[in-house]
Amino acid sequence: MTDKNKIYYWCPFINNVATIKAVYNSAMSLKINSKNKFEGIILDVFGEWEKSKFFNQKNVKFFKLNNSKIIKSMFSHGFIFSRIKYLLIFFISYFPLKNFFEKNKPRFLIIHLMTSLPLLLNLIYKYDTKIILRISGRPKLNIIRYYFWKIALKKVFMVTFPTIETMNYFKTLQIVDERKISLLYDPIISTKEITKNLQKEIIEESELRKKIFFLAIGRLTIQKNFIFLIECFSELIKKNNLINLVIIGDGEQFKLLKNKINEYKIDKNITLVGYKDNVFKYLHKCEAFILSSLWEDPGFVIVEAMYSNAFVLASDCKSGPSEIISHDRGLLFRNNSKDDFINKFQTFLMLNDDEKFKIKCKAKKFTKKFSLLNHYVKLEKILSKKND
Repeated sequence: MTDKNKIYYWCPFINNVATIKAVYNSAMSLKINSKNKFEGIILDVFGEWEKSKFFNQKNVKFFKLNNSKIIKSMFSHGFIFSRIKYLLIFFISYFPLKNFFEKNKPRFLIIHLMTSLPLLLNLIYKYDTKIILRISGRPKLNIIRYYFWKIALKKVFMVTFPTIETMNYFKTLQIVDERKISLLYDPIISTKEITKNLQKEIIEESELRKKIFFLAIGRLTIQKNFIFLIECFSELIKKNNLINLVIIGDGEQFKLLKNKINEYKIDKNITLVGYKDNVFKYLHKCEAFILSSLWEDPGFVIVEAMYSNAFVLASDCKSGPSEIISHDRGLLFRNNSKDDFINKFQTFLMLNDDEKFKIKCKAKKFTKKFSLLNHYVKLEKILSKKND
């Protein structure tokens, strides 16, 4: 494998976010589909990947950039602490990343998360490396960031997006040549991984094995809007106390959610089961999966739910769910609207088995767009593209 065939990924992270899996799967898609044409290598910026479940996998290699014990030991919860940690990562990684560019001379570097450092180095120095900027989520641009990107993006090779909505929004900003913009769906679906997880996982909570339940998954944060969901279910349970909700995830709102459940006296109907490394048995067994988020891009768990044959009810938040669930692939309710959620929930209950089956079939067929193979085919075209 020559250096020209090595595709490096930059994705330093301080919390467990979906982008981590997308980066690993993207690198893995190169390994298993390119027939040695490309090799994906992930930069372990400060030892963050070393702690992840992906680090000891055989399909992807890692390149240790530096190993700062200071960064790894820092507290990162909350806005202030996370911003301090971001700044520290920027300054401590400046020279290691600069040395990496100059010594390794990578042909491609695909950058996710904390992208300002590689963008700045690429702007200041004359590297031959082709930078591919990955944008997930609608970017929040203050005036400084706007003009920095307007200048820095002149030197990037491509900018990719996971949804049409985000891509079209970015085009309206007019800060990069549209010829550099490309839609690239996230590599969410690994058939082997999901099949393996479905076979080996048993739902740990014995009381759930016999229950009919609805399911929600995500970090217990404001974004996921679980307070809203609990309030909605408190209304539904008043009318039918056989309705159950399971919420998978952990996060800073755990106590708040627990208190809200106890306040409504629905602890027998709503269960917080904590973080689960393998959610597919729950998805396969649930009556329907519900996404109540205030925003997503695109919402990995929606795609995983659809592939697992779960019916999906989702908010029409920006950006992604509307794009994925439209055309009768599930039911959408107005973002943060209790009345519309309850109305769509009742619509779901009125569907017969044949109607649900047809919707789930359409949904599962659509998930092919998010397979590792489809991602590789599109990424390979980008990597083979010549500079305009």
